[in-house]
Amino acid sequence: MSEDSTTRYRIGYALAPKKVQSFIQPSLLNLAKERGIDLFPVQITKPLIDQFPLNCIIHKLSDPEWRNQLEQLLVQKPNVVVIDRPEAIERLHNRVSMLQAVNQLEIASGFSVGVPKQVSVENPQSLIECVASSGLSFPVIAKPLVANGTAGSHQMSLVFNEEGLRGLKLSQPFVLQEFVNHGAVIFKVYVAGQHIQCVKRRSLPDISEEKLGVLENSVSFSQISNVTAQDQSGDGVEKLMEAAELPPSSFVTKVASQLRETLKLNLFNFDMIRDSSVGGRYLVIDINYFPGYAKMPCYETILTDFFLDIVQKKPNAVSEDC
Repeated sequence: MSEDSTTRYRIGYALAPKKVQSFIQPSLLNLAKERGIDLFPVQITKPLIDQFPLNCIIHKLSDPEWRNQLEQLLVQKPNVVVIDRPEAIERLHNRVSMLQAVNQLEIASGFSVGVPKQVSVENPQSLIECVASSGLSFPVIAKPLVANGTAGSHQMSLVFNEEGLRGLKLSQPFVLQEFVNHGAVIFKVYVAGQHIQCVKRRSLPDISEEKLGVLENSVSFSQISNVTAQDQSGDGVEKLMEAAELPPSSFVTKVASQLRETLKLNLFNFDMIRDSSVGGRYLVIDINYFPGYAKMPCYETILTDFFLDIVQKKPNAVSEDC
């Protein structure tokens, strides 16, 4: 669709300033405009109904006032497209509920997908008992239960033994997730409706039994996918990255499409690793709403294609009940 087309679409966005800076870049605005889409900021201090006409609203705000605004709008204009519904997004704010959807997937492609063993802990005095009763083995990753994008939700630790558990200083409650060797590579799968792209990023290197016996009790880090062990050289990690093959695209598409349907979300990504000890076994370790799409190659084209799917109401463009 050209810029001078008689049909134009208006998409409002409600995003935090930092998200606007990273996502609403001139390259996205210009391409969208060329294809008949005008992106503009929603004034969250004004009634949404007064800012119409709108074909669609995209957002990543979670405060109660904003949610109330959306609910009122949907009562007044039930046909307006909101990407995505707050109740669906809420599921991803909990590191237990977000991964429950993975266990509902049915992938018949010669590969399997699941989640690492994990347990939620509310009482720090029961840490050791939780590990024993859940069948977890060291090392484990300790993560806050709440995953809402705040700095506190990224305060994670890699724990190598019971002493490390006793020394944890994480906000309660939190989740203990078994660390699985995965060749120092993580696969980030970006989803924008039916548009799916998988990229590989460096991750934590494998931890052998020998290393486990000599490592310190625990290691803290802000974001797990950006950390490498001190004894792993940068060149070594890069070689592992180059050698790692992406999962088959058909498999990635099946997983992403089924997650989209189960979660009833259009804009998300998930972190997936390949289990080094079991051929063809992949594990989803995290799911994020409205991630950093600008880090994805050609994000402008993919997001603009998605916007067009939504506003032109193409079949299967929006998840059921959205």
